[in-house]
Amino acid sequence: MPPDAGAAAHFRALESLYAAAPINRLFASRLEIPEPGIARISFDLDERHFHAAGAVHGTSYFKMLDDAAFYAANSLVTDRFLLTTAFNLLFTKPLKAGPVVAEGRWASGRRRVFVADARLIDADGEEAARGTGTFMRSQIPLGELPGYRSR
Repeated sequence: MPPDAGAAAHFRALESLYAAAPINRLFASRLEIPEPGIARISFDLDERHFHAAGAVHGTSYFKMLDDAAFYAANSLVTDRFLLTTAFNLLFTKPLKAGPVVAEGRWASGRRRVFVADARLIDADGEEAARGTGTFMRSQIPLGELPGYRSR
């Protein structure tokens, strides 16, 4: 079911917020929120993301899983920025250079604490990692963040 106009504007504003985050100058990526509770981040990995043994370092796994789960949860909250309070990560396959998609999905909670899952899918369509995060409402109003704006 397509989101209503208010929800769609919120999703576009969250996508702008993601694009404006300074950390994403180091991790070229694109966020898409197609519906409430769902977030997808497309990104490419290359040798800049490798550890000494020639595979992708865990920082890339964590960052993209956390972001996908976070934005899936924050898609359900229109007034406040959420904060990650815990995140569990399971590595299931080493990632190589190439395109990857992080898929986030809200799992539970709607008041103060939210739980969302995420997984990384490599270019072959195989899962490389999964994680679960816990997020809580902060005192930071979304509307006051410089990147949060409708396109």
